Amino acid sequence: MDLNTVTSYRRARTRADLALAPGEIILGGGTWIYGEPQPETTGLVDVTTMGWPDLEITHAGLRVSATCTIATLVAFSEGRHDVVAPPVWRALEVIPDAANALLASFKIWNAATVGGNICRSYAAGSMVALAAGLDGIAVIWTPDGGERRTAVAELVTGNGTNDLAPGEVLRAVELPARALRARMVLRKIALAELGRSGAVVTARRDEDGAVVVGITAATSRPVLLRYPALPSSASLADDVASTPGYYTDPLGPADWRRAVTGVLAERVRADLAADEVAADEGAEGPA
Repeated sequence: MDLNTVTSYRRARTRADLALAPGEIILGGGTWIYGEPQPETTGLVDVTTMGWPDLEITHAGLRVSATCTIATLVAFSEGRHDVVAPPVWRALEVIPDAANALLASFKIWNAATVGGNICRSYAAGSMVALAAGLDGIAVIWTPDGGERRTAVAELVTGNGTNDLAPGEVLRAVELPARALRARMVLRKIALAELGRSGAVVTARRDEDGAVVVGITAATSRPVLLRYPALPSSASLADDVASTPGYYTDPLGPADWRRAVTGVLAERVRADLAADEVAADEGAEGPA
């Protein structure tokens, strides 16, 4: 889409370049910016020229740059990247599923950034579902030269809104190693066969047996349900039904979203339960 109001474009090279003049906005992959009218935007500041490494493995886990494309993250999860993940990071298996929950072709994957998807903060944002389900932490540069951290699940405040203050820039998302070592599954559903996700549910079981069930797309902001162990079907169903924030839009009514979320939640619970049974049988050995 032509942005007829834009009269300036800057490539950011240093942190000082991220100071925005009136009418300027941050440009990452541009898949949303160029996809909708931006009548109040007069300038673009490109952060893909900042030179941030896409992926960094640290003692604490994985640091994903805000400018890392979805295609790059998928390639990393599938062992097709120069940065090689520790084999114990089982949760990486869910990244392609999360990417496929995004209503976009592989061509969009090559442009859309992880940070852009999170900062747009749509309820159906697939990177929001992934990062929230992995207890991801958003690393945010503040305009005074400082830095703050907040959980991605808390950063998103509504469907298309977030906690970023004027002048703040998402620098990276940090995924903790303890979550990456977990078993994680994702299920999704859309009202239309090729439509945007109406509900996305993730489930993660950590090494200590604790379980985290994440709800996105169906609710206006991410919801994380935490349990010390795998919950019963009844307990999980009650918690899903009583979760606030289910909303209605052209892609699905609130009561449908609540109902299908319950179905998906039971399916991810069953996935983890099946893993538990298989592990027990393997430990016992052949009869």
